[in-house]
Amino acid sequence: MKFGHFGGWYWFSNGEEDKLIREKCGKWMYFFTDQVEAMKLCKLAIDSKVCYLCKCADLAEQGTKEGPICFYANVDDIKNHKYILAFMIKLGLIKKTKTGRLYDIPFKLDSQTRAGEYGTDFEGKIKLSQFIDLYTLKWIYPEK
Repeated sequence: MKFGHFGGWYWFSNGEEDKLIREKCGKWMYFFTDQVEAMKLCKLAIDSKVCYLCKCADLAEQGTKEGPICFYANVDDIKNHKYILAFMIKLGLIKKTKTGRLYDIPFKLDSQTRAGEYGTDFEGKIKLSQFIDLYTLKWIYPEK
């Protein structure tokens, strides 16, 4: 595992991050408030081969009380999406509504981040509901 700190982020990789293609790369995100736990989750994701690259915000350097963990994948890598989503679901990283349904979290392309799409300006092209039934947690997307 490779580890580094750069630009207000803690970076974790498994040495295969070159498989991520700039035009296709994006991330599933989980927002955290505990820096130590966030770093443990990133390390676990890499050690478990869930993704090639992940990062978490350095809350102290960014001056915030909450920040994202980003689990990276190429937009067309269905197998990698499923690894990441299964990891997030297993660890309770996707919040549920009052009715017990998972929130339909989006996948954010890095090109959307570079274009400044945040908050209400951001519309995910891929969402969790394309992979899993938000109520039953059964996979929708076929195995590949």
